[in-house]
Amino acid sequence: MNVRIRILQQLAIVTLLPGALLPGVLVAADDAAGENPLKLTLPPWIYAVPGVELSVYFDNVVLTEEPHSYEFEVDCTIGRTEDRRWTVIPRITDVGQIPFSIRVRNSDGKLLATASSVLRVVPHEAGQGKNIRLLIVGDSLTHATKYPNEVARLLSQPGNPGWTMLGTHRPPSAGEGVAHEGYGGWTWVRFVNQYEPHPDGTYRKRSSPFVFMGDDGRPQLDVQRYIREHCDEQPPDFVIFMLGINDCFSAPPDVPAGIDSRIDIVFEHAGTLLADFRKAAPNAHFGICLTPAPNSRKQAFQANYKDRYHRWGWKRIQHRLVQRQIESVTAIRDGSVSIIPTQLNIDPVDGYPTNNGVHPNEAGYRQLGASIYAWLKSRL
Repeated sequence: MNVRIRILQQLAIVTLLPGALLPGVLVAADDAAGENPLKLTLPPWIYAVPGVELSVYFDNVVLTEEPHSYEFEVDCTIGRTEDRRWTVIPRITDVGQIPFSIRVRNSDGKLLATASSVLRVVPHEAGQGKNIRLLIVGDSLTHATKYPNEVARLLSQPGNPGWTMLGTHRPPSAGEGVAHEGYGGWTWVRFVNQYEPHPDGTYRKRSSPFVFMGDDGRPQLDVQRYIREHCDEQPPDFVIFMLGINDCFSAPPDVPAGIDSRIDIVFEHAGTLLADFRKAAPNAHFGICLTPAPNSRKQAFQANYKDRYHRWGWKRIQHRLVQRQIESVTAIRDGSVSIIPTQLNIDPVDGYPTNNGVHPNEAGYRQLGASIYAWLKSRL
């Protein structure tokens, strides 16, 4: 069945304070009975910068194995709708805050779900003349260093602040000035608790960069010490967390309560790490990356995991994790902590290789970098 997609034009522009909460738009999706069969989910804010492409891929915002069987209607005054996505390269004249919404219908035209957000197009020169210190914390997606390289490339273009990337990890693939704390297989839990008394110089056998032996002879989380010893005693202005895949990948996909139980544990440790960072860097902005949607190809998961893990299983876990991430950050009600909508702007087909379920290709990593860059500009 071919998808019929219509873009609807809306003339109204809303004016909202940056960082303001938008009641009801986080998972504002309903059918006539008040249910949400597709779990249509949008974050409260979507960020964009003139000249940098932004997309919302429909497969990434609904929970279904057959997104092609539905009709997606996008309501926004800019951009265009294609077969699998809505996309835009904003112009300077688009700067501002623009309502954005999606409606989903079945093949008979029945409205199944709706969700709303606000597209914030940030001035190209936001932050120009400033100097910022940036720390990225993550797992293998960060370890690959491709999206940190893209963030650095975009920040190095005219109209941007001067920048310094903090971190003790500088893989051979890192561009000039690029560093981070990203390690393959790592989790929120590991960054909070991992202490290795006998490190071997590899990322697999090492302590968390934020965990040190205390005066009482016990390992302890100490972000202030990390900043003192590895950041020239100057805290970061921005801290970005790209974590969650390894924490939740083995959750039971057929047991919703089991998924939520695993996410509860993740959030407990995420809260601990975030609290210590906020204490050590009270003036910093903290960005929580929404866990990227997976490769759309079932065979990519078969290539990686044989029969242990499947695409639909991880999709159910990932989608629930994204919903909970949005709910959790919103509950903090602190403008210093916000969502980076990295799950929207990654192509689940062309942003991944044919043989990897969760690790993007070059194009996909660039899309992640663009999302993070737009968020950074919005904070500036």
